[in-house]
Amino acid sequence: MRTTEEVVDVGQLEKSLLEAGAQEESEAKDDETILYTASFGEMEENFVKHQTAQWVLYSLLLILAWGIGLLMLLYLPVRRYILRKDIRSRKLFLTPNAIVYKVTRPVPFPCFGVLKKEKHVLLRSVADVVVEQGYLQSLFGVYSLRIENVGVRRPASDDVKIHGIANPNAFRKAVMLRVSSMRNEIASRQVSTIEDVPHLMMSPSKSLRHDSTPSGDLLLLQKLEEVGSSVKVLMFATENTDISRGATISNNRIH
Repeated sequence: MRTTEEVVDVGQLEKSLLEAGAQEESEAKDDETILYTASFGEMEENFVKHQTAQWVLYSLLLILAWGIGLLMLLYLPVRRYILRKDIRSRKLFLTPNAIVYKVTRPVPFPCFGVLKKEKHVLLRSVADVVVEQGYLQSLFGVYSLRIENVGVRRPASDDVKIHGIANPNAFRKAVMLRVSSMRNEIASRQVSTIEDVPHLMMSPSKSLRHDSTPSGDLLLLQKLEEVGSSVKVLMFATENTDISRGATISNNRIH
């Protein structure tokens, strides 16, 4: 059987481990710097009205199809409750490396719990941030934000689309400024590496030039070659003078 001291020690150990884990999580959250935070609270009423109008239109159209629209109209209060919980739980913020979107929405039948969704979009994969507004959205002043990914092969379904964001143009501006600054940093690094290559290529040649300085033996050989060439010049000059003297003597004899 375990003594009470062992039980107390195990309890303290578990408590210390839990506290350490909570401290690590808080430190990780603190390390994640938030550059910009989008808001949804200002657009709650407009968003709910827009979604309600859309739901009613679909219900009226589907009343003619086997009476499904009538059930949808009866479900409308639950739908509005889910929409309010949805938009109140939304969080969208910009970090130095990614766009983070978090939402906790109830399931179609709220008594069965909630669904949590967290999406991270790396800024290096962001091609553009598009602000959209349809005809029905314009009636209620609601905007949609669509984050396009880099690459032509990816389908449009891979793009992240967020409804009901307040002041979407400011969030788009913050994202694009951060993306452009990251691209400028990458371009400057590439330019610096390209500029370093010629210096690395020229440094061995300089060392070869310094190493190729003539030694004492080479200087002696060069001097001998110079002396030999000067001797050849002198010999050629003496031969020319002898030939000219012989020619003058022969001319004198003829005369």
